[in-house]
Amino acid sequence: MKKLLLFLLIGTLFFEVSCADSQNASKKETRVKIETQYGDIIVKLYNQTPKHRDNFIKLAKDGFYDGLLFHRVINHFMIQGGDPDSRNAKPGQRLGGGDPGYTLPAEIDSSLFHKRGVLAAARRGGPSNPEKRSSGSQFYIVQGTVFTEGALDTLEMKINMGKQRKVMQKYFAKDQNELNRLRQESNQDEFNVRVAQIRDSAAEEISHMKPYKISPERREVYTTIGGYPSLDNEYTIFGEVVEGLDVLDKIAAVKTDQNDRPVDNIKMKVKVLD
Repeated sequence: MKKLLLFLLIGTLFFEVSCADSQNASKKETRVKIETQYGDIIVKLYNQTPKHRDNFIKLAKDGFYDGLLFHRVINHFMIQGGDPDSRNAKPGQRLGGGDPGYTLPAEIDSSLFHKRGVLAAARRGGPSNPEKRSSGSQFYIVQGTVFTEGALDTLEMKINMGKQRKVMQKYFAKDQNELNRLRQESNQDEFNVRVAQIRDSAAEEISHMKPYKISPERREVYTTIGGYPSLDNEYTIFGEVVEGLDVLDKIAAVKTDQNDRPVDNIKMKVKVLD
């Protein structure tokens, strides 16, 4: 009897967990509307990036984005907004450093990529942000461009060379003090030997690295619809435009200053639709 009750309990728990997983997987995607003087952009938010989804919904419902500007616009690349400092910014004021006082942990999903129309979180780049944490409010929408197969081949090569360069720099940085000492002592032979050893160690690690490759499926998108593949796996993508790509193009084409800020303000208002 006890074994039967235990079996039924385990079965019930398994059923509840399975149902919960099924409900999460099939949860309806929330849509938001970004209103501008150029028209409206409808975006659906992805459920696989829940922290960014929920944060964007909360800020929109709180009216945080209403009156903010698209403060950085680069044609054939992206449009960016969400800086709270842009609300009452003076003409020509440089923007892009504001936030709501917090950042978000990265939710970089390798199944998502920077095709035309995706919504992604802006972030601080470089070594000061190794975890690739996202801005608490700033976002961008990719306009991108259509690539040729040759351009994608070149991009793969550049990215792989960049990764290899970083490995080489890492190894030389570890032995920089020793190399400086040998250089100061004018010990050229030992210096050359040490450099060769460092290069061999770095080459060993490089030989085991998996090369960056753009999949055939993504190549199809980038060579037809377009996008910006060099950003893949570097920023959190959390939605995509479902209506209003023509509005995206209109905004991307406006005249901008030396800081990529539109000369004429482009204000937004963000509403949660469902």
